[in-house]
Amino acid sequence: MGKLIILDHPLVKHKITLLRSKHTDVQLFRQLMQELSMMLAYEATRSIPVEKKTCETPLMQADAEMISTEKLAIVPILRAGLGMVDGLLSFMPMAKVGHIGLYRDHDSLQPVDYYCKLPEKIADMEVFVVDPMLATGGSVAHAIELVKGKGASHIRFLCVVSCPEGVACLQKAHPDVDIFTCALDKGLNEKGYILPGLGDAGDRLYGTK
Repeated sequence: MGKLIILDHPLVKHKITLLRSKHTDVQLFRQLMQELSMMLAYEATRSIPVEKKTCETPLMQADAEMISTEKLAIVPILRAGLGMVDGLLSFMPMAKVGHIGLYRDHDSLQPVDYYCKLPEKIADMEVFVVDPMLATGGSVAHAIELVKGKGASHIRFLCVVSCPEGVACLQKAHPDVDIFTCALDKGLNEKGYILPGLGDAGDRLYGTK
């Protein structure tokens, strides 16, 4: 079973509180999303493989380790997932970026995909699928299925806020995928929104409501 990693850090808790507040404006919301994404990237990259190298310091040649610049991929789920990309790229500027377009049918709550563009050779990469919210879990599970359909097998999912229902759905659908989140909330309302949550992440990122 994939692990559930909840970031337990005072700075994360502080930023999550600001992110949740209905008084947080678009500019600060984007900034907080980027900062929390950086913190998630730090934890989620802890176990990625490195290659043995040598490095010439000003004093001598030293043994060194580096990440392969060709083996990292970030895959945001549109549109809200785009709000996390810059934070991850600040840690992994060499990463390739794919995109998966999904929306959730408001009546059935089932995912509908409309776009998928992934890096070549993604089957050989460490893949970070990202979306701010893990609510019902259906859209994320579907997105990861699309990534696996291209041969990827080393996949991690990063989100800012999650809930037990979404975690259970994703672990059932993809038990090999580790989940990294900043908060595990209490559950969903009748419309499939996380409580207490932070509202619609896409609308708050882009000022569309």
